[in-house]
Amino acid sequence: MKKRVFVVLLALIMVLTPLCGGIQALAQSSWITVRLHYARPDGQYEGWQLWSWDPNGADVYDASGAVNTGIPFYYEEGTDEVVFTVKVKTGTTKIGYIFRYGEWEAKDVEHDQFVNLTGILSGTVDFYVTSGVPTQPDANVTPSVEELVASGHMVLGDDVVEGVVVTSGTYDLSNNDGDPEIRVVMSSKLDYIIDLDTFTVYNSDGEVPIVATRVANLSYYLVLGQELDLTRSYFVSFEGQEYEVTMPDFYSSAGFESAYAYTGDDLGQTYTKEATTLRVWSPLAQAVQVNLYHSGDPAQEQAPYQVVPMTQDVQGTWTATLEGDMDGVYYTYSVTTDTDVKEACDPYARATGVNGDRAMIIDLDATDPAGWDTDTNPFEGGYTDAVLYELHVRDASMDDSSGVSDELKGTYLGLIQSGTKTSAGTATVLDHMVDLGVTHVHLLPVYDFATVDESKMDDDTVNHFNWGYDPKNYNVPEGSYSTDPYNGEVRVREFKQMVQGLHEAGLAVVMDVVYNHVYSSSNFCFNKIVDGYFSRPNSNGSGCGNDTASERAMVRKYIIDSINYWVEEYHIDGFRFDLVGLLDTQTVNDIVESVHAEHPDVIFYGEGWTMSTSWTKEDIIGATQVNSKKTPGFAYFSDTIRNAVKGGTYGGVSKGFISGASSNTAELYACYKGLPSWCSSPAQSVNYISCHDNNTLFDHISMVAGDTTQEQKIAMNKLGAAFYMTSQGIPFFQAGEEFLRSKPNGDGTYNENSYNAGDQINSLKWSDLDDPAYQDVYQYYKGLIAFRKAHPALRMSNAAQVNSTVFQLTGMAANVVGYQIMPGANGEEESIVSIFNANRASATVTLPEGNWAVYINGETAGTQVLQVVTGQVTVEALSPLVLVSTDAPVSDTQAPGDDTTNDPGGDTAQDSLNWALIVGIVLGAIVLIALAVFAFKKK
Repeated sequence: MKKRVFVVLLALIMVLTPLCGGIQALAQSSWITVRLHYARPDGQYEGWQLWSWDPNGADVYDASGAVNTGIPFYYEEGTDEVVFTVKVKTGTTKIGYIFRYGEWEAKDVEHDQFVNLTGILSGTVDFYVTSGVPTQPDANVTPSVEELVASGHMVLGDDVVEGVVVTSGTYDLSNNDGDPEIRVVMSSKLDYIIDLDTFTVYNSDGEVPIVATRVANLSYYLVLGQELDLTRSYFVSFEGQEYEVTMPDFYSSAGFESAYAYTGDDLGQTYTKEATTLRVWSPLAQAVQVNLYHSGDPAQEQAPYQVVPMTQDVQGTWTATLEGDMDGVYYTYSVTTDTDVKEACDPYARATGVNGDRAMIIDLDATDPAGWDTDTNPFEGGYTDAVLYELHVRDASMDDSSGVSDELKGTYLGLIQSGTKTSAGTATVLDHMVDLGVTHVHLLPVYDFATVDESKMDDDTVNHFNWGYDPKNYNVPEGSYSTDPYNGEVRVREFKQMVQGLHEAGLAVVMDVVYNHVYSSSNFCFNKIVDGYFSRPNSNGSGCGNDTASERAMVRKYIIDSINYWVEEYHIDGFRFDLVGLLDTQTVNDIVESVHAEHPDVIFYGEGWTMSTSWTKEDIIGATQVNSKKTPGFAYFSDTIRNAVKGGTYGGVSKGFISGASSNTAELYACYKGLPSWCSSPAQSVNYISCHDNNTLFDHISMVAGDTTQEQKIAMNKLGAAFYMTSQGIPFFQAGEEFLRSKPNGDGTYNENSYNAGDQINSLKWSDLDDPAYQDVYQYYKGLIAFRKAHPALRMSNAAQVNSTVFQLTGMAANVVGYQIMPGANGEEESIVSIFNANRASATVTLPEGNWAVYINGETAGTQVLQVVTGQVTVEALSPLVLVSTDAPVSDTQAPGDDTTNDPGGDTAQDSLNWALIVGIVLGAIVLIALAVFAFKKK
């Protein structure tokens, strides 16, 4: 009764509220198999992949029947072609395809291409493509099946069945007469007049009466004798084919959220030794059951040993209590709806078996290492006090030169093994990071991701590497980094040991999280339990086809719960959000606020690129760079400083300041202040010139620097590091940048996107540190970090203070920039001057008046004085020079506040203060003279 009342209420809301369409699917269907034959005249197929999709949003499948948009190829026997097999269901009118190299490093043809399948019910279609030759020359016109066959691009198999098919069926609450109806779109016009028996509408309860029909071109409108229940699934039958009706997107409506947004904190498991209670949110389910397994491996135990029905409870949740100590028992949920029964892992799973297919009930307290109750974040400071070091768990220890024990290589525990050295005795891994002086270790994804097969970790013929930006279970540690991925308890315990080991070494832990999309929308457990709820319909800002609907109440709650769980259970000290611009500002602010209520030391930052996404609610604002003021507790990567200093990375690499590009002094000045145009606080600017994406810093330099020596390339590397390490903001760098990390492919090129390239390319080559040239760069980075830590003036977090104390020096030659930080900045008693010479010749610079101690030059960086200079100073080619005043006066002729031509903000606060002081003195003098005259006259 309660549900029916809600449906009536929801129907009224839907009449007044614009609604998005959902995704068409088939209840029952035949397959259409499309074999794309791809011929490259150069014969070079390695690295090329097919990206395929249905423009209407339905799934596409690979040859095995698995949902897949990135399709691997195989060689066609007896030919020099490769073939990509795509399968779609009857009703699909066309598929899009792009032949791409790697992860979008190149496209064979620039605009999207399509295979027209209109009128094909089932069977095999062969489609022939030659590299560089579009089958659809006009981007806006898709050739018909007849045209494609005539041109030779398409060959229909003997098994092809043709006919008129339904391409979509969409429910509308009311037509112009106020009646509910379904709009059925056909692939071509029927050659007969339809009647009330041409189509059938039904669900599991039976048929829905059709009381009238009308036709407009290819659209056939079925007027219904009753309103449909928006929480149910319905189907249209036509000539033996059945199609699921697209219902309005009511998930994001106020009515749905009011009725079904669960506010409790007990989703997932509540464990005690006496009993375990499970609670799952599935408001559209007709029934839910818990399947219990002894094993977390479906290959070992296919059927559950016990099935427990769940009871429907409040706000769309279902519960079941399992008596006794269930620690170590594996489970899944089976959810029954109108359309089918789906088995899924618990979205709130705390541990899983191998490959994350089954959740595990776990006594979390039993996984705590000794001393865990006193484990704390070793970092004390604000955002700008952090020095962030981006590291992949497996990269750290897989190279033979890491010195890590063979049984721990590539694992959580391998990351914290102390005393490891190269054969020459150079410290590696943990001891290296401690000696380097970074404050935070930023770990690439360590939640459970999909693309490494945890069941084959002992098979050396299998690639065990992936960056992990393909989420499967958000609240479970990745199993391939544990010593036993089959036992769910092991990954939990070893992850905690890793965090504790890093904390004891003085290193805070940042976790890279990817809440903006999942690996497979249709296979993601949340979407199985509540059909499609987690993802925005037909939205592909992420490039993965399933942007996360963070604006929906239970998705927002899930992300907030997940982040808080990692903080509370695993003592995580910070989070880096992948493509956070696809999440909304309210979700981001709620995350920060909820965590900081108990853990104010946790830091948050992410990729704030502006990307197109299809919000399911109105007035939603994305958490992007340009909206940074709306998320004051969240920092964003500065591609501004990256591109200005290093050079462009997308659409082909290009030169930057350090490698010979003409310098944009205004942009460099803004970056040095930690205030690029989109940013209102240096505490929101993550300054970097390398990360896991794109080429390593040294490879980028090697690609763009032209005719340069190895020594000059190293000098450019040092110059870039000195710039971002001494700038206001939050310094960040990729592990290995400090010893010239490189990813050569072996053919003279460099790997730009090594997300699955394997250990040979990705592992950190610690033995490079035994080379004096590489060791010198490492010592330089170590010195930069030490200098930054020693000078609070480099770590200001307030824009007003930066603008009033940081100024650009005048009189510089082209491609030489210099800045002065005034005394008093963030409590600094001395003044700091930083000069950066990107020319291949030395430059002479006049310093402000006084004596200046050099701490950083092109050769050395640190906290020891290298020399004391005054007056003019020579800055060597491709070098920085950072100096600290030994006495404080500033020259009138070289006053840093004199130059405002390159200040993107115009007059600075210091200029205003100086003018105010002058005006005040003049006015005061006038007043005193007037008073004197008045007194004289009065006498």
